[in-house]
Amino acid sequence: MGILSIVATPIGNLEDLTFRAKRILEEADFVLCEDTRVTKKLLDHYQIKTPTISYHQHSGDLKTDRLLELLASGKHLALVSDAGTPGISDPGGKLVSAVREKFGAKVRLESIPGASALTTLLALGGAGVDRFLFLGFLPHKKGRQKMLQAIAASPYPVVLYESKHRIIKLLEELDRRTDKENLRVMLGRELTKMHESFYQGSPSVVRQTLLQSESSLKGEFALIISPIDNR
Repeated sequence: MGILSIVATPIGNLEDLTFRAKRILEEADFVLCEDTRVTKKLLDHYQIKTPTISYHQHSGDLKTDRLLELLASGKHLALVSDAGTPGISDPGGKLVSAVREKFGAKVRLESIPGASALTTLLALGGAGVDRFLFLGFLPHKKGRQKMLQAIAASPYPVVLYESKHRIIKLLEELDRRTDKENLRVMLGRELTKMHESFYQGSPSVVRQTLLQSESSLKGEFALIISPIDNR
């Protein structure tokens, strides 16, 4: 039986790939990529020649079955996402579950730790984030209002991911849903990259700051939403 390595890759700065992750990517028979074009930039940077296979949220059962066949034949597969740790707000968990269900302990599963936007931002959050609620990306429609209610009622800091297309909408929703006088938002943009930046204040203050510059609305966002008492 084969090996499935779940490999964390940089969230922006290519220097954040670990020595172990580099070795695994070199040793694997195939690298499973959320987007082969994105992963190719990383592999080329480190001169890694391992063949890639596309595997993402729209990959169907036929693709999953093909990967299970490769593992059954003894192949070593390295699963990566576009950035960060697979399975954390990305579709990698689907394959891991399928491997466990089909093979149990017969296929070796290993996690190669490394970069994550979640831990990168939490490390900068200061006091009060030793306990937190992580909700990843909020649903666009169904279940979104329920999630916003949970954020407003949470006694702990809440960590979210958001895209440039919806960050302003999210801040507006937080401003309406929560007590703005007792809430702090810490928002990180383009974490570990050249244009990494941070914004802090109430949802309305952070929103107004972002709207002052078009460049502030580019990239990927992670944010900590904290009751003032948890600072």
